[in-house]
Amino acid sequence: MLPKLNSSFKKIYLLATIAFVYLFLPNAANGEISENTDKPFAGNQEESAIVTADTLTQSPPQIIDWERLREKSMQVLQQRLRQNRLQAQEVSSTNRLSRINNLRTKLLNYSQSEFQIKSKTDNSPNQINELSQSSISTNSTAPSENFSVFPVGLSLGKRNVNPSVMIRGKEDGTQAVNFRDWLVPFEDVVRGLNFSLQNLPDGQIEVRSPGLVTRIDPKKLRTDPELGLVFSIQDLDSLFGIKAKFDVIEYAIELDVPWQSKSSGRFAQSEAPIILEGLPRIFPDTFSLGAIEQRFNASGTQSTATGYRGDLLAVGSAFGGSWFLRTDQPNFQDSSSWRIAEAQFYRPTNQTDYILGSQPTFWRSNSTNDYWGFTFIQRNGFVPPQLYASGFVDPRQRLQSAQIGRTITGRTEPGTLVRLVEGFGERIIGEVLVDSSGIYRFENVKSDNQFLNSSYRVLLYPEGRLTAQPIVQEATYSVVPGQIPAGASALVFSGGLRREFENPSLLGSFSEFRGGIAQRWGVSESLTVGVGGIYDDNARGLAEVFFRPSNLPLQVAVSALSGNKWDINADVRFNPTRNISASYTRDRFANRFNLDWQVLSGLSLFASTDSRNATAGGVQVNFSGKNAFTFARVSVDTQNRWRWTWLQRLGQLELNQRGNEIGTLSELSFNLSRGSSFLNLGNSLLLGYETRSQNSNDNLLSLGWRYRSEQRATDGSYLWETQLGYGFGSQGSGLIASLSTAVLPGMLLRARYQGISVTSDEASFSLDLVSSLGLQRGITPEARRTDNFRTQGGMLIQAFFDKNNNGKHDTGEAFYTENSDTLLNINNRVIKSFQPTTQSDRLLVRLNPGTYRLDLDPAGFPEDWQVKTDAYAVDVIAGSYTPILLPLTRAYTISGVVTDTQGKALSGVRVEAVSADNKVRLFSVTNTAGVYYLERLQQGNYKLLVNDKTVGSKVITLDENSKSFAELNIQELENQQFQAIEPNQSELQSSNKEK
Repeated sequence: MLPKLNSSFKKIYLLATIAFVYLFLPNAANGEISENTDKPFAGNQEESAIVTADTLTQSPPQIIDWERLREKSMQVLQQRLRQNRLQAQEVSSTNRLSRINNLRTKLLNYSQSEFQIKSKTDNSPNQINELSQSSISTNSTAPSENFSVFPVGLSLGKRNVNPSVMIRGKEDGTQAVNFRDWLVPFEDVVRGLNFSLQNLPDGQIEVRSPGLVTRIDPKKLRTDPELGLVFSIQDLDSLFGIKAKFDVIEYAIELDVPWQSKSSGRFAQSEAPIILEGLPRIFPDTFSLGAIEQRFNASGTQSTATGYRGDLLAVGSAFGGSWFLRTDQPNFQDSSSWRIAEAQFYRPTNQTDYILGSQPTFWRSNSTNDYWGFTFIQRNGFVPPQLYASGFVDPRQRLQSAQIGRTITGRTEPGTLVRLVEGFGERIIGEVLVDSSGIYRFENVKSDNQFLNSSYRVLLYPEGRLTAQPIVQEATYSVVPGQIPAGASALVFSGGLRREFENPSLLGSFSEFRGGIAQRWGVSESLTVGVGGIYDDNARGLAEVFFRPSNLPLQVAVSALSGNKWDINADVRFNPTRNISASYTRDRFANRFNLDWQVLSGLSLFASTDSRNATAGGVQVNFSGKNAFTFARVSVDTQNRWRWTWLQRLGQLELNQRGNEIGTLSELSFNLSRGSSFLNLGNSLLLGYETRSQNSNDNLLSLGWRYRSEQRATDGSYLWETQLGYGFGSQGSGLIASLSTAVLPGMLLRARYQGISVTSDEASFSLDLVSSLGLQRGITPEARRTDNFRTQGGMLIQAFFDKNNNGKHDTGEAFYTENSDTLLNINNRVIKSFQPTTQSDRLLVRLNPGTYRLDLDPAGFPEDWQVKTDAYAVDVIAGSYTPILLPLTRAYTISGVVTDTQGKALSGVRVEAVSADNKVRLFSVTNTAGVYYLERLQQGNYKLLVNDKTVGSKVITLDENSKSFAELNIQELENQQFQAIEPNQSELQSSNKEK
């Protein structure tokens, strides 16, 4: 019964449509056609009309004129109406078939039938541009003799996206007939699948969706005389991989879109810009003493006197840079033996560096004596890498680039979608749809020189289908240390003297000038060259080459100094495959060659040769499981010398063994603390065995116990580590004990006693003490990383409760260090990511020199407190912290109800609090209950305004003794003025406040 109803309803629907056009288009009966092609129908544009046409007698033109096609369609339809004078039969809204199929036929509106394509330059999904007519050249398709045009629904899975689409096909009441040949309008497919179309210079159309990127040739598309540009059901499968079926019950075509339930990956997002303009700026101190550190060591044996030595370090900032001083104390008790080991001023920026004092040379010097002088570095087109946790300044590192832009290219089949993603993860760096040339290219892919290599993967999706399994190719490449980007350059100049200590003195003597000048150029992304002149005992020339070709897994770094005897330093690496790597290094001491081959996962072979040593070869294995880990490496050279390392973990048991031609060291440990065995934390039992075979067959067997705390200090040291044992060996027996603790802030203590050793029966001991103090804003414990201040700075943040609102920290005003993770953001990142150190009155954050944005988030404010300024621009320089005081002021809230003369609530009334100097204005608009809230008021005097009218002579005074939350009602008077009404309780109860 149902199929017959469907067929009958289809005929009734078509008759009703024809009657509608005939009755409501009077011009059709007279054979008149509107000349306005933009508005072919008079009346409201929201009215619907059908756009159809009979079989055209002539072939469609190579370039379709859509407006002329619509006009021609209307002419043919109107001629048909005049010739047949068909009667229209009204379709009842209660028709049973409509209730069964729930089919709502919606005639296509003219404005909806325009062929539109998403603009290339506009990302808005609503911005559509018309497809260029020059890109369309189609093949005409005559309608099948058995097919007819009728409306169906269009669904993506079970979700309907278009209730009525005119298609050409046939169904017999129970199923579709020749379904693969059914024709669906091009426009309806594009809209339903949310395709984004783009004209390409070669005349093709690029089709994009969340799960598909492909190209189609519009010349190969078909045109139906009534439906226009069409896809067949078979086209949807062959072009886009979309399966379809016809649901006769729902009377709709269901499209099975494979990418609907599959993620297409996420593109790499560039970091949000750091906006500093307009922010109040905080500068560091002109001169400061940042920290001081004393290192002390005492050691001795049973037969020798105890020796005391130490190191005294001091660091600070001055004139935008850092100063550093280290004093060597070879005899701690005799100050006359002390001498200045290092003294340096260092001022780094992104473009220039200044180094004054003790420093290494930028060339490789044969002299082992100290070099003291001045070095200037100028960079153009690149910035140097950041030195994280580094307390050493090397001019050669400042001649390198933080990032190198490389080009990744390759060849594949045209139409393939190529994506470049990170080596670890799915973040998309870029993508390209390969054109007819078959070549893809990703330019200026950044490589971080901090790690000297970057790993990427190239994913190849055949035919642009993101649902297909991609072909994965590695795109790993390295950067030669010293290489700079193409077009960049670097200039370095240095001059100074040689320092020597002939007699005990604090500073030593200076003589013999040394210096040089050199420049590097980035010739291309693969080649960097440098030349210069050096004077070091005699005049010498300097030449440098850094080469990393893009199409060859080779990298070369060569530096040569001319002279009577050339000094050549070379580092050449070649990786022909992922599993094979070879390297050659040369310096003034030796030539070395190394070869590594990863045969299988976890199995490698290696070989090495040295001009000063024998040739060696060996094997390395490593395996890991849930509760087990194995690492072993063994080698033997041509002089029959064996060397090995073996680490074996099995549950709570661990064996560590090392050996060579000199001796062996073995240790077997069993961890007694469950859950901490992998990190060797908690309590462990130890069994050790050590041998020496150089002079005699000495050995030592030891049994012991060790404890390591789970907690660590900020520098990574265990808060507690202790070991106690007893040793038996060829030299005798004795007690072995050690203790290390960092439980006291700013201090590290290590003590060790050894009553027996593998080579001696003489007892020995050592004691090490490291004490660090910060000297900014008082004396505080430091983290024993004082020398890192040579290249780093930071922020010293102190938030305090400013009760008297004077912007200064006064005696008795407490500091606030809670909720720092939610209170503070640095450069749009939570402060926790910078690993800050929290002390009783401050927050310390280590940062590299630069300007940072510091934001205060109200989510971290203590209750009833606020800040006057919620963002700052902070300058950080090397050598010390930049002090930042953040006064927290009381936040007052006044609330109440505004009523009229009869006591009824007034809604939509503007209530304003204006400070006495008119600089602060806060307002609130009453809700339907007449309630207003004036929040975040600061201390001071305020007058109230209601709709710009003063509330009597009422002046609100807020000071440190005022309640943080008060109630004040306002009533309108007969003269349309307002008065304040004090309630019996000026402070709301806590329950009301929560409400």
